[in-house]
Amino acid sequence: MKLSAFIIFITIVLSIYALINIYIVSRGLQALPQDGLYRLTFFLIALFFILAYPVGRFSERVLNKGIAELLIHVGSYYLAMMIFAFFLIMIIDIFRLGNYFFHYFPKSWNQIGSHAQLITAAVVTSIVLILTIIGAINAKQVRIKEFDIHIAKNSHSLTQFNIVLASDIHLGTIINNSRLEAIVNKIIGLHPDIILLAGDVFDEDITTLVDKNIASILANLKSKYGVFAIPGNHEYYSGIEKAMAYLNQADIVVLRDSVSFVADSIYIVGRDDITGNRFGSERKPLDKLLKNVDRDYPIILMDHQPFRLEEVQKNGIDLQVSGHTHHGQIFPFNFITNKVFELSWGYLQKGDTHYYVSCGVGTWGPPVRLGSRPEIIKIELHLVGKERVRG
Repeated sequence: MKLSAFIIFITIVLSIYALINIYIVSRGLQALPQDGLYRLTFFLIALFFILAYPVGRFSERVLNKGIAELLIHVGSYYLAMMIFAFFLIMIIDIFRLGNYFFHYFPKSWNQIGSHAQLITAAVVTSIVLILTIIGAINAKQVRIKEFDIHIAKNSHSLTQFNIVLASDIHLGTIINNSRLEAIVNKIIGLHPDIILLAGDVFDEDITTLVDKNIASILANLKSKYGVFAIPGNHEYYSGIEKAMAYLNQADIVVLRDSVSFVADSIYIVGRDDITGNRFGSERKPLDKLLKNVDRDYPIILMDHQPFRLEEVQKNGIDLQVSGHTHHGQIFPFNFITNKVFELSWGYLQKGDTHYYVSCGVGTWGPPVRLGSRPEIIKIELHLVGKERVRG
């Protein structure tokens, strides 16, 4: 990504972040008594939380590492609190706007620092804290989702194939060694024939992950026929070549617009992430990627971002697995992902092509989930075609 484009992107993100927080803080100040001490205390506490995440991120290499990580953790939880507070205050302001025309609230409710406004502020704060705590607990409750898929294709020797899929782990400051160990243990406990990692294994620059020896934990991922991964958008943000080399170091096969024929029976096709187009790494068209694939065998496609599902069906793919969406991660953003993606989360069949989009096993930004649970997917693939006869 060009430096100018990166600067524009960061400027837009920080501007939106600043405007949302100005809105929240200004409404909080209006709810407090006019005594300057209350307002000053609230403002200073709010300022600390608002600055925690950006200061922690921008100063990771300058501040003491422990202090930087503490600020990032505090700021990450605040991101969730900010989202909940923004929507709750916005709902209240919609009612206030209605009250301007229809006068259904008592006059005291609109007075700055009134008893009614203090109670409203206390209720909003309580709801925000409760939702954040519930979401933080939920984000660590990884569930195993199992289902069967039947494909009318042949293989040399297999009639059933156990696939375990995980996406969007987002390893970094927030998702650390202990969380990864728990995820790895759940995956290998499913006794997979093959493990598929559908992008965004990493969240940020892998330097900190190298220091924490994350590769040694990833190397515990074992299956009968191997572990395969594709890059997601965050692998590009963290430095694509270093990220892919680090996965190789953990004995994980990286598929970037490439194909692997597993057990002489099933094709695993891995697409490079579409984000690469912005980094000078244009990915191959799907039809060219499949040029030398024998379509008599089952074909499983890994593509991090689930766009253009009709192209996959057109090219005779049997199963596509993806991630990326997080299904919004925090309600009500799932309404947005449902509009952006034909399939934001879950299973879909179009013709003879099956699709599964995972909401991910990790989190991005705030370590909070509300509206979905982190998941690992176990797919029992049944090959129900006639036995293929060697030519």
